[in-house]
Amino acid sequence: MTKWFRVKGLEAENFRRLTGVKRSTFERMLEILLDAEIKKKRQGGRPSKLTLEDRLLMTLEYLREYRTYFHIGQSYGVSESNAYQAIRWIEDHTIRSKAFSLPGRKALLKSENEFEIILIDATESPIERPKKTKSVLLWQKEAAHPENTGGSR
Repeated sequence: MTKWFRVKGLEAENFRRLTGVKRSTFERMLEILLDAEIKKKRQGGRPSKLTLEDRLLMTLEYLREYRTYFHIGQSYGVSESNAYQAIRWIEDHTIRSKAFSLPGRKALLKSENEFEIILIDATESPIERPKKTKSVLLWQKEAAHPENTGGSR
């Protein structure tokens, strides 16, 4: 039993909560991908172990939950490399279709809608530490050796 058979029976709101898209958007994606898969099958090759619906679910799961290819592959019973290839193929063909692209900057500027954009920088940056100068290095060296206390030789 594929994951798609368990998911397709969900109510509209739960379907959207799980996949991140409405059912109509999911079906539109499937139509576009079905055309691409027909072209791919004409070239020959080994058929995929997963259905097109499962591969699309896998991709949406990857994009929504930021899971690793290994974890997704384990969930769907495929290897990490097969999960990667399936997700990349789905992403590439949905991008090529341009049916799901966002409007460009000029279109947004011409629009009467007002948008507020919040950008969060979540990149890692190295810790800034002061440079070690000669005086600091000499001080550390002196602190490592105790002073002569005037003991007998």
